[in-house]
Amino acid sequence: MGKKIFLDTNIVADLIDANRVNHSPAIRMMEKLIEDDCGVCISEDILTTLFYISKSKAQTLEFFKNVILVDWEILSFGKETLHEGVDIALTEGVDLEDTLQCLCAKHNGCETIITNDSGFYGCGLNIVSSEQFLG
Repeated sequence: MGKKIFLDTNIVADLIDANRVNHSPAIRMMEKLIEDDCGVCISEDILTTLFYISKSKAQTLEFFKNVILVDWEILSFGKETLHEGVDIALTEGVDLEDTLQCLCAKHNGCETIITNDSGFYGCGLNIVSSEQFLG
């Protein structure tokens, strides 16, 4: 397996929901990840967030069952990462969720985070949009 790539919540939502604006770029991005033999990673809390925001709960669960739980690596935060993320969010005034996602990716050896959140907190990793990833 090649590089470990972390997907932010909005990217996975784009993959699941064909009605989202960035669905097509997300599909092309996924094809490129597979073609390049990249390891796809998410944090476990993304699953509950996706289910919560989903308009089609059954479709989301099917995606979990047939894609995420089969082919992707699901990463945990752990208490140490939570402490670090909370401290950063408090001292730097940044979004806790983004901070935790970035730290989780970093602590688990991911090289790049793909997100369409232009204000995503950076923690030293390469952060790109789905369009940028496609080059």
